Amino acid sequence: MTARLNVFASPVAAKAWKHIIAAGKALGDSTLPAATRELVMLRASQINGCAGCIDMHTKDAAAAGETAVRLHLVVAWREATVFTDAERAALELTEQATRIADAAGGVSDEVWANAAKHYDEDQLAALVTQIALINAFNRGNVIVQQPAGGYEPGQH
Repeated sequence: MTARLNVFASPVAAKAWKHIIAAGKALGDSTLPAATRELVMLRASQINGCAGCIDMHTKDAAAAGETAVRLHLVVAWREATVFTDAERAALELTEQATRIADAAGGVSDEVWANAAKHYDEDQLAALVTQIALINAFNRGNVIVQQPAGGYEPGQH
């Protein structure tokens, strides 16, 4: 299987995607825990059916020390006991923000307030940005049918 389009072969698309990639890398400098960022990216990618991003973020998280149990349970985080209250708040925010069209009014005040109990303003800003960026990556990869399975940890 090959992707429908190599966006990096297009000067315009490549320029735009390089900025999106750079924005994602900048979030590594935030105080939002790296594990939380990976869980958020994995959950949004699962919802959006982005195989390429699921491949990347499970492998990168595992390489960074995340356990297989937690990675497998992200899809059912509400019933799992392996996530902290802060991680659960981030995952709930991720779900509502990713499914924004499914909810009248978008992210509820209750979900936002719960996230704000666990993260300071800078971390919330990083979390919102991470959710927005992974959704952009997911949509781009799904549109071009980016294949999955060959990613090596740290490749990107």
